[in-house]
Amino acid sequence: MNKPKIRNYQIVSAIFVCILGTLLHFTYEFFDENIFVASFSAINESVWEHLKLLFFPMLFTTVVGYFYIEKHTHNFLCSKTLGILISILFIIIFFYTYAGIIGKSIVFIDIASFFVAVILGEYLAYKLIISNFKCNNIISIIILTIILICFILFTYFTPNIGIFKDPVTNQYGIIKNMEKSK
Repeated sequence: MNKPKIRNYQIVSAIFVCILGTLLHFTYEFFDENIFVASFSAINESVWEHLKLLFFPMLFTTVVGYFYIEKHTHNFLCSKTLGILISILFIIIFFYTYAGIIGKSIVFIDIASFFVAVILGEYLAYKLIISNFKCNNIISIIILTIILICFILFTYFTPNIGIFKDPVTNQYGIIKNMEKSK
């Protein structure tokens, strides 16, 4: 196991996720609300759509890292999957806890929590990668595939649940926004 190589990859991964995640916040509008770009970009200000900003860059670094780092470890995919899950859960729990306590969300805190979630997830993944943690890659692939499908599917067919509600427009998802504009 090459710990410095793994550590450096995780640091680069965290930086990449922070940068790409920030850019993905704007890509849907930048590409004139392109239906394909909507699959992996935030289409509104809902918590769900902001989770895409974390998931897709982390998934990308997981796939790249699998071919670059996996040969140096025995648990890369599972560790990165758990890092992604912890990052997503952190954002959800932190947002609803602090917003529930103070009665509103604050953009600066939301942005900061994104960066904290990325660092937390990448750090946890690193600690698991260098540990004796054992897992099954098939389960990780299934979990990541289910999350991927949910992000894409719920972009176009959005449940009327609070996590999907855009607090700016009070609408849900892309289809409902497109119907509204007709």
